[in-house]
Amino acid sequence: MKTLLLLIATLFTGGLQAAPAPQLLTDKLNQPWGMAFVASGQLLISERAGTLQLFDTASGNLAAVGGTPDVWFNGQGGLLDIAVPPDYQPGGWIYFTWSAPQDNGKAVTALGRARLDIQRQPLQLHNWQTLLKTRSATASGQHFGSRIAFDEQHVFFSIGDRGERGLAQRLDSHAGKILRLTRDGTIPADNPFLNQPDALPEIWSYGHRNPQGLAYDRQHKRLWAIEHGPRGGDEINLIKPGQNYGWPVVSWGKEYWNPMFVGESRSRPDMTDPVKMYDPSIAPGSLLRYSGAAHPHWQGNLLAGALKLQHLNRVTLQDTEAVAEERLLSELNERLRALTTDTQGRLYIATDTGKLFRY
Repeated sequence: MKTLLLLIATLFTGGLQAAPAPQLLTDKLNQPWGMAFVASGQLLISERAGTLQLFDTASGNLAAVGGTPDVWFNGQGGLLDIAVPPDYQPGGWIYFTWSAPQDNGKAVTALGRARLDIQRQPLQLHNWQTLLKTRSATASGQHFGSRIAFDEQHVFFSIGDRGERGLAQRLDSHAGKILRLTRDGTIPADNPFLNQPDALPEIWSYGHRNPQGLAYDRQHKRLWAIEHGPRGGDEINLIKPGQNYGWPVVSWGKEYWNPMFVGESRSRPDMTDPVKMYDPSIAPGSLLRYSGAAHPHWQGNLLAGALKLQHLNRVTLQDTEAVAEERLLSELNERLRALTTDTQGRLYIATDTGKLFRY
């Protein structure tokens, strides 16, 4: 009888067991922003003040890495994302974004790459190449973007509107855009604005407020972005070449100083609507498309770290539609800034308070 009751209970609960709690690996980071595995068990982590740390996931050891560029550490600026291409091997090119100071007291989002030999001491980036210092200069400390993603041949990276809304609609500025380059920094021949007068040829899409998550789905060859709205109106967007995503002409977000919506409308036929909108804002800080083995029920889902609402946001996709959402890890009470996975599919989460979790 007990066996029968246990079987019935198992059927009604789906046989599910409680998910294990996230494991705290270190709390010694200083405002981490981006991270990428550069060898087995070796996680490279950027800190916004301009420092790099190499974290050994087995020993828990943190080691400083030199050779970073000068950064404009102000407001939301600093040393930002780190990413490696899908065919990366240890010693290969590692890509970085940062806020680069200008002589006029302003700053721009920049993209560069370097190599790292983890067997050589002291740990130091070498063969540094600055690929693009963007035309996005303002004196504001806001909205640098700036996540990196790769398809098979190209590198994408995002830039926010830099605190000046109108720049997102201007094709003579990189602000409020997602850019596309070849991996060596040259301009691809099929970029959508390559031959358009008065448009910057690196632009892939425009009309973005502050995209702080970017993920490429290699299975379906799709680029996804998640971006901050103002008061409400955070968006997940499917990024397509040459399309205008509306900011600040259309938005589901409201002004900070009054209850009015930003822009002239919520949608316009000549602008691309989001796949998913968040109201209230979750304040997304990262994005990845999950394809690992550690969480098989997450296959093909989008994962985003939420800053303001302090959780892991899991979005289920059906083709290009967002059909379900789950909010996880709110018990951490942490702003989840950066996400990555190891070869086993385990999720690594860096928080604004300097913690690193494995889940």
